[in-house]
Amino acid sequence: MTIPHSYSISQFPAIRLRRHRRTEWIRQLVAETALSSNDLIWSVFVREESVSPRIKGMPDVERFTIPQLLEAASKAQDLGINVLALFPVIPFEKRCEQAAEALNAENVLLKAIRALKQSYPNLGIISDPALDSFTSHGHDGLLGDDEDVANDETIQILCKHALFQAEAGADIVAPSDMMDGRIGMIRQYLDTYGYKDVAIMSYAAKYASAFYGPFREALGSDKCLGKKNKKTYQMDPANALEALREVALDIAEGADSVMVKPGLAYLDIIQQIKQKFMVPTFAFHVSGEYAMLKAAAAQGMIDYNKTLLEVMLSFKRAGADGVLSYSACEVAKLLNE
Repeated sequence: MTIPHSYSISQFPAIRLRRHRRTEWIRQLVAETALSSNDLIWSVFVREESVSPRIKGMPDVERFTIPQLLEAASKAQDLGINVLALFPVIPFEKRCEQAAEALNAENVLLKAIRALKQSYPNLGIISDPALDSFTSHGHDGLLGDDEDVANDETIQILCKHALFQAEAGADIVAPSDMMDGRIGMIRQYLDTYGYKDVAIMSYAAKYASAFYGPFREALGSDKCLGKKNKKTYQMDPANALEALREVALDIAEGADSVMVKPGLAYLDIIQQIKQKFMVPTFAFHVSGEYAMLKAAAAQGMIDYNKTLLEVMLSFKRAGADGVLSYSACEVAKLLNE
């Protein structure tokens, strides 16, 4: 080949990263992050018959009765989703300040766990011992005389609630209440009653976030909570090192895995936790993050499917081993296409 006199090697890069971007197969070959249905945990709401299925702030998400939940779980498994995280919607008339319905063996959450396990023994079930679904004030625990959540008194109820869930068939209990010391006490309680193989996924870094609005509407806790907030027990969004302390304590107390909630606004926290502790780490793609994508897509501002997959990849790239999401089935369908 004759090289033109005007040719100069110095004018051209020797390393061209675009070579690995030319075709789909080579992009897949060198991809650093992989996303599959095995990474997805479907977050679902279970309701009593008297509760409306509609959730205004969460398009395309509904509250399921137990028969509907069984049908939905079957479809989820067909898509490759093998784990569900359950959140009960308790009618206001069954709520009280002491969260008594949480300790009713026939409440809708425990009945749903039993029904799922009977129908699908190999389906993974994650449940949350927190009390916000059951309290008339909407807080995650019991209120003390100062109207703040009483840490130690709340833990006593959480332990009993976690045991009820384990007895019903939950594979993982995932306390989201953010009480100090609750992981150690729940672990001890479960072990004492013979449930040593039930794992604990700690909401170790759960922030006092504005992204929870649609979730609280879905539970009916928004009206209970009113203008009050959860800043005395959930984490300050300004803090990162504190999240590492929370995780270290929960691991020391017996947590098998940890979670960061919300997920998308806290990718830096996910990355730091995974790199420092090297334990199974999960992200929660929360209701507000989900709703923003739906709202933007409805306005024609984004392509929902492409953006959703990009968000899921961001969790994995940050270090999350799995993602809890209301859009898990949508993601699985896209991955199967």
